[in-house]
Amino acid sequence: MRIETLLPLGKLDPGLRASDMPLDISRVPHDAALVEEVGFDGLCVEETKDDPYQIMALAASTTSRIRLSTNIAMAFPRSPTITAMSAWSLAKLSRGRFVLGLGSQVRGHIVRRFGLEFHPVGPWMRDYVKAVRAVWSCWQEQKPLDYQGTHYKLSLMVPLFDPGPIAHPDIPIHIAAVNPVMCRVAGEVADGIRVHPVCTPRYIREVMLPAATEGARRSGRDPSALAIAMKPLVCTAPDKATLETRVKDVRARVAFYCSTPAYRATFELHGLGALADEMAILSKAQRWEEMPSKISDEVLHMYATIGTYDEIGAMLVQRYGGIVSDIEFSIPCNTPEDKSTMRDLIAQVRREVA
Repeated sequence: MRIETLLPLGKLDPGLRASDMPLDISRVPHDAALVEEVGFDGLCVEETKDDPYQIMALAASTTSRIRLSTNIAMAFPRSPTITAMSAWSLAKLSRGRFVLGLGSQVRGHIVRRFGLEFHPVGPWMRDYVKAVRAVWSCWQEQKPLDYQGTHYKLSLMVPLFDPGPIAHPDIPIHIAAVNPVMCRVAGEVADGIRVHPVCTPRYIREVMLPAATEGARRSGRDPSALAIAMKPLVCTAPDKATLETRVKDVRARVAFYCSTPAYRATFELHGLGALADEMAILSKAQRWEEMPSKISDEVLHMYATIGTYDEIGAMLVQRYGGIVSDIEFSIPCNTPEDKSTMRDLIAQVRREVA
């Protein structure tokens, strides 16, 4: 199991990075070096308020070992050729340590934030990934660009815009997925799935993996080679008293996920469709303060891993071992003692896996 973390490593409650908290871009080189120093296998960055490709370039400048991944970058607002170029540059800069993680976003963002016409995202993503790979193949093999897909038709690549072959051209592509359609697409054309935190181990086993396996077999690919990468919903603290104060935050996060239509299937599988209906009504009425109390302890522990620092490593392995190949978690690392604790946690996970 590869152990990764999502920037930033410090300052925030572990496992509960909120998208409304801005990333201090000036600290990226320092924080990336810290991630490598404490022993992580990789570093990820999400696309919220900063360009993830620029963040990864800064991270590559101060690291030499860890894998660098976008988790995730938006696909459709960028041309496949532009995405191909960003990934190509990062593969060169990192000497083969870059992983391209792509996401689709939901209809509202595609139409109202990015100004695009909406299309079913599964077939669109399949076409997008194939187009990106066609551009890479053009550059690496020095052959004419000729991709004729449903959404993208690419046939022009002049020498001025051709960066040429690189030493590490086999850039893995991971696709963010929840529903079976996108999992099948990932199995067909990608190297890995980026699993949403709301997906339980049972949902991954019973819904996502069978769909990904079906997709891989359609394309004559080995399903076991597909990476399953996840940043679980984690609540942890150095002691029980502090942990109790943090549980309310993760309970609110589960409530929010339960109210979101895109994640409904992950609750229906566990017989929680009625709860999802209730949460959707409350969220539409903006009655946010009422929602966390609707999440029972049983439901809370179904979706979140909760334990102290000396417990959480073993708990994560017990929960996700044999299901995910790459797991993201961290604690704030602002002092030498924090660094030591983080090293111990990473070592504990590795022992448990072994």
